[in-house]
Amino acid sequence: MAVQERLVEYDFIVIGSGFGGSVAALRLAEKGYRVAVIEQGRRWTEANLPASNWNFRAWIWRPALGLRGFFSLRFFRHAVVLHGNAVGGGSITYGNTLLVPPDSVWRQGSWVGLNDWEAVMPTHYATVKRMLGVTPNRRLGPADRHLREMARLVGAEDSFYPTEVAVYFGEEGQAPGMLHADPYFAGEGPARNSCNGCGGCLVGCRYNAKNTLDKNYLYLAERKGAEILAETRVVDVRPLGGRNDGSAGYEVATVSSLPSSACNRISCRGLVFAASSLGTQDLLFRLKDRGSLPHISDALGKGVRTNAESIIGVRFPGSKTNLSEGIAIGSGIYIDEQTHIEAVRYPEGSDALGLLATLMAPGRPGWRRIGRWIAGLFRQFAADPVTTLRFLSPRNFARETIIFLCMQTVEGQLTMRLKRPWFWPFSRRLATIGDRVPAFIPEANDFAIKAAKSTGGIPMTSVSEILLNIPMTAHCMGGAAMGHAPADGVCDAKNRVFGYYNMYICDGSMLGSNLGVNPSLTIAALTEHAMSHVPPAGAQDWMATGTEVQIG
Repeated sequence: MAVQERLVEYDFIVIGSGFGGSVAALRLAEKGYRVAVIEQGRRWTEANLPASNWNFRAWIWRPALGLRGFFSLRFFRHAVVLHGNAVGGGSITYGNTLLVPPDSVWRQGSWVGLNDWEAVMPTHYATVKRMLGVTPNRRLGPADRHLREMARLVGAEDSFYPTEVAVYFGEEGQAPGMLHADPYFAGEGPARNSCNGCGGCLVGCRYNAKNTLDKNYLYLAERKGAEILAETRVVDVRPLGGRNDGSAGYEVATVSSLPSSACNRISCRGLVFAASSLGTQDLLFRLKDRGSLPHISDALGKGVRTNAESIIGVRFPGSKTNLSEGIAIGSGIYIDEQTHIEAVRYPEGSDALGLLATLMAPGRPGWRRIGRWIAGLFRQFAADPVTTLRFLSPRNFARETIIFLCMQTVEGQLTMRLKRPWFWPFSRRLATIGDRVPAFIPEANDFAIKAAKSTGGIPMTSVSEILLNIPMTAHCMGGAAMGHAPADGVCDAKNRVFGYYNMYICDGSMLGSNLGVNPSLTIAALTEHAMSHVPPAGAQDWMATGTEVQIG
């Protein structure tokens, strides 16, 4: 690989621009640090976002195949993980939902006892809500009204709620789509348009209403002098000055996310890993194995969680009601203390995920369930062949379907490692090992079946769950979690990496338990907490250590 020397000095380099990286970039820039944000994805605007998710080239992230979108599917033995790649991280493609988890999450997992989290976190949650313009959903659509009725049928109507979302709805009584001067930051932020309820949040908001990170944290960080290096990937991180603990700083090697042989080298005093749970784990494994960062804890890759998640739903083939109207995740219910269900939608015409959906079958995973699935398809076809064919076709999937995102707070963990897959032994890839996590949630499946029967719909689940006993999740968490010491964690309660100076982890990999709700708000709030302990640039002592850092 040809090396092009380009030594650029920064105080902090932030790897990733999602809900942790964007928060870190702004707070460090505000404190007077020279900050660079390295992001492997593209910068998106209303002008270049795809009109639907059938435009794979602008939706799917697979740069080696020429697909340079912002949505990625990663297939593992134990789960199919959905995540984002973009300037602004997953905020470009997430469903805007920002919920505070129940207090019980702080009393389980690897972060128990590290802090009085229940007392400390409310302030940081409030800060993130203000920054992201979080507000109750004001555009309940047909899918939300269906969910309320379904909740009533199972005795859970009292738990129904409009989601707390990062969307600009405009002034009460005004028409949707109107342009307003910056409504959040006293004129320091961009002008915004009010939401028109198109349902397009998950394929990127083309109407300037979704409060993505490039319109708040990242936008303000750039105004404070932070530099964003888009379509750039980190391939190596090494301590400088012959000090293997990073006390003299770090050299970061990067390459283009596009095919390229040139390697740039950038130096910094401090690092923030914020490349998502999968991205940070993958990078840290490679750095540890090649000897670049050998002191990374052996707890790396342990305690990976899927939020005990399942993606199911109900489809109404031939329905005259357009279920895609509203916002991406408009409402939710709790069918019991541990099981949380949200109504999710894609905009009309964005039917590509229909390729991954199929008829739900009852029973536990295994060949018997596959048999029930086949028998169910035959019965469904015999009873109504036209409706069955419509159900199996992706055409009109978005307008006819309520997707249920089901999450639980129950514990369930995976372990990740770098391994050589049997089908490609030439390189190592991130892989899951160990026992399986549940591929379906019986309570949620029962709810979907009852709801479909009572409303005239057809219950559905993912093909991977039925045929492979593999769940789909949009919320992979953990793997470089907080812990008391390197034996049980990769970073401490202030997100500082054990064994190194001035190195932090601020993304989903730091989470120490299943949240049972969408994790974006918690990732951002924990990053606010971590950055609140970093002193201003003028008062920084790069050689200072605390009892929790545990160098060496």
